[in-house]
Amino acid sequence: MTPVADDSRPDSWREFARRVAAAWQRSLQVRTVFITLGLSSLAILVIGLYISFSVASNLFQDQRARVLEDSNNATTAAQLILDSSDAADRGSLQLLMKGTLDTVTSIAGTNVIALFRAPDAPTNSLAPPDRLSPDLAGVITPELRAQVQEHPDGQYWQSVALENSTGGTDPGIVVGSMLQVPANVGAYELYIGYNLAEAQQTLAFMQVTGTVGAIALLALLSAITLVVVRGVIEPIRTTASTSRRLAAGDLGVRIPVRGEDELASLAESFNGMADSLQARIRELAELSVMQQRFVSDVSHELRTPLTTIRLAGDVLYGQRESFEGPTSRTVELLHTQTERFERLLADLLEISRYDAGSVTLVTEPTNLVHLAGDAIESMYELARERGSELRLEAPGGHLDADVDPRRIRRIVRNLLGNAIEHGEGRPIVVAVDSNETAIALSVRDYGLGMSPDDAERVFDRFWRADPSRMRTIGGTGLGLAISLEDAVAHGGELDVWSRPGHGSVFRLTIPRTPDVAAVVSPLPLEPVDPEASAPPPTASMSAVVFDDPREEGRDA
Repeated sequence: MTPVADDSRPDSWREFARRVAAAWQRSLQVRTVFITLGLSSLAILVIGLYISFSVASNLFQDQRARVLEDSNNATTAAQLILDSSDAADRGSLQLLMKGTLDTVTSIAGTNVIALFRAPDAPTNSLAPPDRLSPDLAGVITPELRAQVQEHPDGQYWQSVALENSTGGTDPGIVVGSMLQVPANVGAYELYIGYNLAEAQQTLAFMQVTGTVGAIALLALLSAITLVVVRGVIEPIRTTASTSRRLAAGDLGVRIPVRGEDELASLAESFNGMADSLQARIRELAELSVMQQRFVSDVSHELRTPLTTIRLAGDVLYGQRESFEGPTSRTVELLHTQTERFERLLADLLEISRYDAGSVTLVTEPTNLVHLAGDAIESMYELARERGSELRLEAPGGHLDADVDPRRIRRIVRNLLGNAIEHGEGRPIVVAVDSNETAIALSVRDYGLGMSPDDAERVFDRFWRADPSRMRTIGGTGLGLAISLEDAVAHGGELDVWSRPGHGSVFRLTIPRTPDVAAVVSPLPLEPVDPEASAPPPTASMSAVVFDDPREEGRDA
């Protein structure tokens, strides 16, 4: 069978790294502990390395001094033995040399010894043979021998590796010096080897002990840091949680105050701020309720006298032809302003319902393309009077959507009225499209346009970009504000794009179903031709130009 590669391990490592990175970014406690642990590890590592090198250096120097002293004593004693001997034959010289080496071994404390006859010594048949301990085989370097030969009165040493019983090597020192053998035998090179395995073991034990101690210290520091940081972080977490609850509307939540330290002072300050904020919000809420009630009450109270004025005005308006010129114009003006006042009163009542949260949608399956066409047809005469051509482009959106048709129609009429008033007699394009998540409708004009600051306030109540500019089509100043509320009530959005001198685009986006998690509008907010002064010629069956109210068309 062919083995199958296991790809789960890299994935698990990547997942682990991702979780660690997420914990690092989200948790101050994790960052503090890791930073403390990292810096402590670095400090302990530096200090440990310094101590280890210092101890190793001092230990080696002590061992070297001891070795040189023992070697010097052994060499001196050996030379005294040789100088006091009167051996003259081969056998006595060999016995003398054996006794001398035994003395060296005894005084030096090691049996690792090598004895070589100097190369420049005269030929002598009585000279004792060379001796070499197996531990020094291949250890003594030519450089060390050259130093000993050149300076017979000196003592020289070299660090070497000595083979041990396990087949490995131990650190050691070889000390070389020169001996003078009597009976005209000449000089001999004496090398004494010292094994420093015990010193090495002592150093290794100290390093292991230091490492274990460092690990224990790091663990202790981590635990202490975790406890200390937890004591500081917990109040911060409590403050953050309380802030979130306060922002969510739970104005009665407060932070427990414990002790008299800085954290307790922070909690007291936060609670004082929350008390002040709660009192201010309660005051504003009461003022808002009073304002909503006032607007609602005034609007209701005005309906009766307005109805009376409207009835009287209708009577006069029906007989205006029988009046003289100035009186007839006055009656027409009264009729126009009464109608505007009635629309304003209706808009105020609608706004008060939104402010009171008492608006209920009456949804039904609605075709937005047909609804847009009906709205365009109803606004045709007004657009013709202002010289604007109305165009409907519907590449999508032909399927029914569950919306409140009265409110959507009001949005479209408000957007069309706004485009006609500010479109400077240029064409107006209404586009409808849809995708898997939403259906959208946009209205674009090629008129005056707005600055970015004006576009941010365009949905404010009674706001006008140019206060000196009079409303010419009878608007109340609440149309876009109500349209925004209607869009939000459907769970949608009403956005605006505008550029001075190049017109504006208002885009309504409504989710297909209420449970859509992420809504992506099928229509772009900024047009692909933002610098254009008019739409391109109609080249698609999905585009309908309304030239006459009797010749409207819709894409089936």
